[in-house]
Amino acid sequence: MGLAKRIGKSERLRGLLCWLGSLYIRLVHATGWWRVVNGGHAERLWNEGKPFILAFWHGRILMMPHSWRRSVPIHMLISQHRDGQLIARTVAHFGIATVAGSTTRGGSAALRAMLKFLKSGECVGITPDGPKGPRMRASSGVVNVARLAGVPILPASFSARRRKLLGSWDRFAVALPFSAGIFVWGDPVEVPRDASDGDLERLRLEVEARLNAITTEADRLMGVETPEPAPAPIPGDEA
Repeated sequence: MGLAKRIGKSERLRGLLCWLGSLYIRLVHATGWWRVVNGGHAERLWNEGKPFILAFWHGRILMMPHSWRRSVPIHMLISQHRDGQLIARTVAHFGIATVAGSTTRGGSAALRAMLKFLKSGECVGITPDGPKGPRMRASSGVVNVARLAGVPILPASFSARRRKLLGSWDRFAVALPFSAGIFVWGDPVEVPRDASDGDLERLRLEVEARLNAITTEADRLMGVETPEPAPAPIPGDEA
């Protein structure tokens, strides 16, 4: 039996893999030299106890637990796929709770859960291009959640001088130990409750543009190249 199948069938192996993953993330952060750019918006919202949606690309998920203030509760939207559940169990080691599902197809239960958390004053995290892409293209789910909950979207990204980009659909960025690293935050995107369909599309593109801009800026500051976004999906063909 192949290693992937063995991991998929063994609860113990999955737990071990997720624990090792969390240790690796801690190692990278502890041995690196990390700084934060434009973190004032997040600091203000945390200090005021106001909920918001943290948005970042799927390929930049690895170090994002260390972008977050540990004392502030957050619930990450994670797919029900096996890979998503491995991510959920890994981030749980950092005190991050998860919501299983999607903001688009079959995501009504996840949507209700996220709205419940946001309206109770807690934050949620969404990867707008997850769980399957297209890479670095925002789906409409994130702006729909923001409109319904009446909260802002705050984009964030990270980069590292020493890193490896995997050949996966999201060009997953694996930061390496003993490296300079950076977290870059974008300015908030506000979504009015009475936003029209046209407004929502404009704001979706704004989220996408800001996420791509801060990801490019983070990579530029670290002296590395940024992957190209995947071709934009055909309208109405969104997963």
